[in-house]
Amino acid sequence: MKFSEYMTEWLYGENGYYATYKNIGKQGDFYTAVSTSKFFGGCIAKHIISLVNDGFLQKDATICEIGAHHGYFLADVIEFIYTLEAKLLSTLKFVIIERFEDLQEFQTKYFEKSFGDVVSLTHYKSLSELKCDNAFFIANEIFDAFPCELYFKGKTARVDGHTIKFDVDNEWVKEKAKLYYKDRGEIAVGYEEFAKEMADSCKKFEFMSFDYGEMTARPDFSLRIYKKHEVTPFFDENIKRDELFAKSDITYDVTFAHVKDAYESAGVKFIELKAQMVALIDMGILNLLEILKDNVEDKIYEQELQKVKVLIMPNFLGERFKMIRFRKN
Repeated sequence: MKFSEYMTEWLYGENGYYATYKNIGKQGDFYTAVSTSKFFGGCIAKHIISLVNDGFLQKDATICEIGAHHGYFLADVIEFIYTLEAKLLSTLKFVIIERFEDLQEFQTKYFEKSFGDVVSLTHYKSLSELKCDNAFFIANEIFDAFPCELYFKGKTARVDGHTIKFDVDNEWVKEKAKLYYKDRGEIAVGYEEFAKEMADSCKKFEFMSFDYGEMTARPDFSLRIYKKHEVTPFFDENIKRDELFAKSDITYDVTFAHVKDAYESAGVKFIELKAQMVALIDMGILNLLEILKDNVEDKIYEQELQKVKVLIMPNFLGERFKMIRFRKN
């Protein structure tokens, strides 16, 4: 089978890794910015409010998270909107795009527990089901979870059992590799369809996403497996793929030039790519910390400050993760 089919089954099959609830953070297989600090969502809330104040977003706009997993990220955004501009909670619409019913159920229960009937949450299984006039889309670590093909010096990989063999001629993969100056590595599958679905779902929107990678492609393979916070290169000779299949996360570095091209082809304007550290500071994370400092005990402030440092320090998540932003007017 194609490697993209193998990866799809690994992550999203009936018994795939993401098909059921998974812990993220200390008790899980990896950390994310969302599991690190609520102030990640706080920055997005502050940015949404600024978009409303600037007139880009209407007060009844749709706020949509894609691939929300627990739903914690959107819940953090809502919590900070309530703190900073509570009246918007009565007008904004909140949506999660989630294909798995088990995760929809978990998210619904979490929102009911967190907000009661104050916040109404709507689910769709895909962007193609959503139709709106004005929206803000947010996603965290979504592009690295798209299936990919593996390419090596003119040949595309296939999977035989759990063995990888580079012996397929695939012109689409070869053209993408040429476009992004790769003689080996991962070629993501599905960015173009995803961008078009978003463009077709809404007349005017901003989309912001955070992921690890660079604008230009890496010159080698970055595919790796996460299990209990241990990272193993996919091509490590000692790994047993049959034992890790669907029981661990598999991911790779994003080539943001590919994401950019996909959105521009769908008629959506690329705004910027910047390090997560810069993006969060620009959106006001330090201002949020100042507000916290003025309203809580020093001990609580210091605890939250240390969490925020993980988000923005270059030696943690601040430099390796990037924010990419698009707009359709």
